[in-house]
Amino acid sequence: MRVQVRKIGVKILVRGEKGYILILALLVLVVVGLISGPVLSYMVSGLRAGHIFETGAAELYAADAGVEDAVWKIQHPDEAGYLPCSAGNPPRLYNITDVNGRSVQVSIESVYAVENMTFIYRVLSTATSNGSGTEIEAYVNGVNEYGDYAGLLSQIVTTQGIIDEQGKQYLNYTPGHEPVENYNGPWPTPRELKDFYWQDVKSKTPYTSGTIDIDGVDTTKGPLYRNGTLEIKNSSNTPATLTLNGTLYITGDTLIGTTGKDFTLDLKGNTIFVGSNTTGSQKALWIGTKVSIKGPGCIIAVGDIYFEPKAQVTTEPVFVLSVVGQTLLQPGGNIYGAVAGSVEVQLQPNTHLAYPTGGFGDLNFLAGIQRLAYSIDTWKVSRL
Repeated sequence: MRVQVRKIGVKILVRGEKGYILILALLVLVVVGLISGPVLSYMVSGLRAGHIFETGAAELYAADAGVEDAVWKIQHPDEAGYLPCSAGNPPRLYNITDVNGRSVQVSIESVYAVENMTFIYRVLSTATSNGSGTEIEAYVNGVNEYGDYAGLLSQIVTTQGIIDEQGKQYLNYTPGHEPVENYNGPWPTPRELKDFYWQDVKSKTPYTSGTIDIDGVDTTKGPLYRNGTLEIKNSSNTPATLTLNGTLYITGDTLIGTTGKDFTLDLKGNTIFVGSNTTGSQKALWIGTKVSIKGPGCIIAVGDIYFEPKAQVTTEPVFVLSVVGQTLLQPGGNIYGAVAGSVEVQLQPNTHLAYPTGGFGDLNFLAGIQRLAYSIDTWKVSRL
């Protein structure tokens, strides 16, 4: 009987839950119906937003490419064609087609310029497609890191101070290349020259010896960096030539041909740059009687330069420059080229100086060379 009762109880229990699956199904349908609308709407909004974002990103990248192209043109004016060089000049307008499938219009406008040294350009780059667009407005600031000092090569003697002529001089030049005192044109700074010539030697291992002794053997040197003083000489009775194959950059006081035996220094179109600013009796660069110098090339020191008697510069033109000090040419020296000194150029009796009839040609000097450094100071993005 107990077993029978239990069976009846189970049947009654099962009959009591008939239809609960239907109720659950209806509940699920109601819930799905309630949330499916917002979910579908969210998905559609997401797809639209994704498309808009993708479109906006493509336009942004296209407009950015327009700005980069404008900066390149500003940095390469010789290849870019017309560029406005001062405020008020008409802007440079041009189009770039098919950048990420977009058309880009670029405007380059000069808003500020000072003596060919500092520039500010307003660049407007607009990328458009299918009725939408992205515009970037950028202000590009440019600074000439190096000036153009070709004017120093135009006169046989140039100085910001005085020319001290002591006795009879022998200066050979054509009209237009006369000696110039109180020169007020552009003059290089030590920082400019140090940076310019450092580019030639910065990858070189420093030269550890304080002496370059060719010892009667034809020798080639350069590019060479010496952090300290340096003496260049020939200690042998055998004549020999030291030929430069790049810039010699020396930070300390330098002696060339002041002891030992005669030798020839062939610049071969290169430059000796002495970064020392020594002035007075010591001199930054001392060129003695035991060397003949062949050009073309440059001999430059920040401080004083001293040519002793019989120091010769022959064959091809050489430019000699003391950046902040004096250039002193002692009796009997012969120089084919031009000489410049900031404080003074002193010409001792019987100095022979001839300006090159064909000019200087291509020297490793800041003549006609300008390196422009640019930065983007402001950047504004707008959706059209």
